[in-house]
Amino acid sequence: MADDNERVIRNLFAAYLANDRQRVSDALTDDFRFTSPFDDDLDKAAYFQRCWRDSGWIARHEIERIFVRGDEAFVTYCCLATDGRSFRNTEFFTFAGGKVRRIDVYFGAARQDGRFLPQPR
Repeated sequence: MADDNERVIRNLFAAYLANDRQRVSDALTDDFRFTSPFDDDLDKAAYFQRCWRDSGWIARHEIERIFVRGDEAFVTYCCLATDGRSFRNTEFFTFAGGKVRRIDVYFGAARQDGRFLPQPR
């Protein structure tokens, strides 16, 4: 099961990179929920309305680690934008029936040249 959930995560990241909204939608349960520092407990429709945009700005994702335990997983990744900006996030996933049921995003600092940029306090 852990291998299956890791594959779901990797496929989801690939779908985002390909800007394939249908593949992303298919990977999410009907009762999917999304939370981030900007959005609290969005349902699937609100997630796509508020958070989905053309992902053509993403040059690549570098998945640093995936820890899966049963139907839960943590993923830490660095995202590089086409304009050279980058940031590092951690996301907590829960799964149901082979699909993603929930994602909680924890934003990380911006990065440049492989180093964290100082953040305002």
